[in-house]
Amino acid sequence: MVVSSTMLPLGTAAPAFSLPDTVGGDTVSPDGFTEKALLVIFMCNHCPFVKHVAGGLVQLSRDYAGRDVAIVGISANDTETHPGDSPEELGRVARKMGYGFPVLFDETQEVAKAYTAACTPDFFLFGPDRTLVYRGQFDDSRPNTDTPVTGADVRAAIDAVLRDGPVPETQRPSVGCNVKWKPGNEPDYA
Repeated sequence: MVVSSTMLPLGTAAPAFSLPDTVGGDTVSPDGFTEKALLVIFMCNHCPFVKHVAGGLVQLSRDYAGRDVAIVGISANDTETHPGDSPEELGRVARKMGYGFPVLFDETQEVAKAYTAACTPDFFLFGPDRTLVYRGQFDDSRPNTDTPVTGADVRAAIDAVLRDGPVPETQRPSVGCNVKWKPGNEPDYA
């Protein structure tokens, strides 16, 4: 099912988490990042919307490497219904794609709920004080369109944080596959 971002209110503090990295096995939390900007991406392996921007995510991580930006991906999908989004498969795909950021697994789905993540991909950018400055789409590109994947919306927001400038006020919701909630675990906003 295709859904849109919930558009968590700007100024919201970054919800805490402590999740396992599916590649290296380390536990990752926002407290471990000292970079000026923190980009949290809710993603998965199976969604055609994530597959569509996957190369753009790789390029984004390369372009901002060493530029005071931390990026982390999180998958919260129910692996009973979507075994391709298991921690093992997430790690395998992350290595194959060459993501330059950790891809974490939210088994309880509590982190996804704390962020009000609704779709994959869903992007949340936090500034130096770890309050939300951007949420929404990567760019205007969608599967089966001729619009190129550029990451323009996320890049503009990151660049604004890095130069201590205002983040663009126009922020459009991301669109993608719904988070695959475990039976009985669906949040009120889903």
